[in-house]
Amino acid sequence: MARQKTFVTKPLETEQDWWIVDAKGQNLGRLASRIAPILRGKHKPVFAPNQDVGDFVVVINCEQIAVTGNKLDEKKYYHYSGYPGGMRETTLREQLGKHPDRAITAAVKGMLPDGSLGRNMLKKLKVYAGTEHPHAAQKPKELKFEE
Repeated sequence: MARQKTFVTKPLETEQDWWIVDAKGQNLGRLASRIAPILRGKHKPVFAPNQDVGDFVVVINCEQIAVTGNKLDEKKYYHYSGYPGGMRETTLREQLGKHPDRAITAAVKGMLPDGSLGRNMLKKLKVYAGTEHPHAAQKPKELKFEE
């Protein structure tokens, strides 16, 4: 009787590519939902849900993202310091004015697994407000999405 061998993905044996995404004029939620599977590695044949086999993603021009409706004023981000009365809220408009990279990071973070696996995947996301980024040595490939 012939036995089937089970293939087990090993994180050290997987190759991680670098991708660059231009966020200019892209919708925030749609962009995040396309970046998250790449960080997880779902586009690879060696994908395993319990392993970090995804690629690195560099996002540029994040201050020029688009949102629909009244989300600029109605969408809120919350931060709690841990002290009584320490709950702070920020609108998307304020967030894009002060820290435009955090809006994309928060959207992608919500689409990744909870726990240490998701935190490690989120570390592979590099978000920059302008067109300049320090990852030219990695030779990132341009990632285009079909509309």
